[in-house]
Amino acid sequence: MLFLFVILTSLAVGFLVMPIIIKVLWRAKIGDQPGGRKIHKKFVPSMGGIGFFVAASAAMAIWGWQFPLPDIRYLLGAIGLMFIVGLRDDLVELKASRKLLGQLVAVAMVVVMGDIRIRDLHGFLGIGELHLFVSYGFSAFVLLALTNAFNLIDGLDGLAGSTGLVVSGLLGAWFAFQGLESYAVLSFSFFGGILGFLIFNWHPAKIFMGDTGSLTLGFTLGALVVAFMESNAALPEGASWRFSPVFSSGIALMIYPLYDMARVFTRRIRRGQGPMTPDKSHVHHFLMRMGLKHNQVALILVFVQILIVGSVILMKDLSDHIVLPVISAITLGLGFRLDQIAVKYVKKKVSKEPNILSNGKNSNGSKKGNQKSKVSIKDFENTPINYN
Repeated sequence: MLFLFVILTSLAVGFLVMPIIIKVLWRAKIGDQPGGRKIHKKFVPSMGGIGFFVAASAAMAIWGWQFPLPDIRYLLGAIGLMFIVGLRDDLVELKASRKLLGQLVAVAMVVVMGDIRIRDLHGFLGIGELHLFVSYGFSAFVLLALTNAFNLIDGLDGLAGSTGLVVSGLLGAWFAFQGLESYAVLSFSFFGGILGFLIFNWHPAKIFMGDTGSLTLGFTLGALVVAFMESNAALPEGASWRFSPVFSSGIALMIYPLYDMARVFTRRIRRGQGPMTPDKSHVHHFLMRMGLKHNQVALILVFVQILIVGSVILMKDLSDHIVLPVISAITLGLGFRLDQIAVKYVKKKVSKEPNILSNGKNSNGSKKGNQKSKVSIKDFENTPINYN
């Protein structure tokens, strides 16, 4: 019941403060204008992360005092620092180097000072306990990857919020069941805050999350995933809801952000671009080009995420050597099938609408002719996205 009150408090605060934030941002004209990589049609305030950060902070302040919060004090401080980094970037854009520096300081607070880190690979790939500095480095890399992977999926109404809602809810329930109250109250505080934010972020969005929200939420979820992996590994054999595939269970919780990041980075590098070069090649862009609506895309991707997590739950007594290849095969198979459907879709569109490709040429630079047999994924990425 107490955790229910945590959720309700955070939800209530988020629901009440979000309209105020929207109004203030509208007056200050702080937000995203349409055009370029943006697929919305009118000005929309960003920095919605302020709302769920305030909501989560309020819930923590009201209900968290009765739990041993000192064990996560560095995590709480690091979340605050990441919030400031995102806020600064939304108000006045930070250089990539300075943004990364701020993230590294927050990561160091969690990994080194808070000692929330991956200590052991538990025999995965034949590796056991990690040397202290190897553990620091590997944990920092994982936490940075999870943070920025989540930041990259924040490009569609309701998508990042829905993903965060699922992850925070699952982690909160697991932490509460295992008696890890400080982590549980933190997870549920963000769960309620995100729920309040989604009321205003669901399509058509009245406010976006912004880096203020995506960096803060991605970092928080990343740190909680690492804490879950280590807490899970520390449970004795046979304990209730202990997952033998330690790394697979953590990866499954963030499988969509990680897959999307790997996908777009690979595509950009193959084209000779930098991995951080912005474009419209994310999975949600592909699905929208196929005529799906914002709500449909968000629900489909969240359903896939839940499906992967469910498969890990069914295989919770197996090892990482079995589970990780299985969920990797499922994810890559779905991605490959998406590409097949995308090519088939654009072939059909081209046959009906000769000018569907924005540059009037095929990907090899030739004039359109026998396009049905020559159309490619690159052609698909050049087709327009309908905001619906």
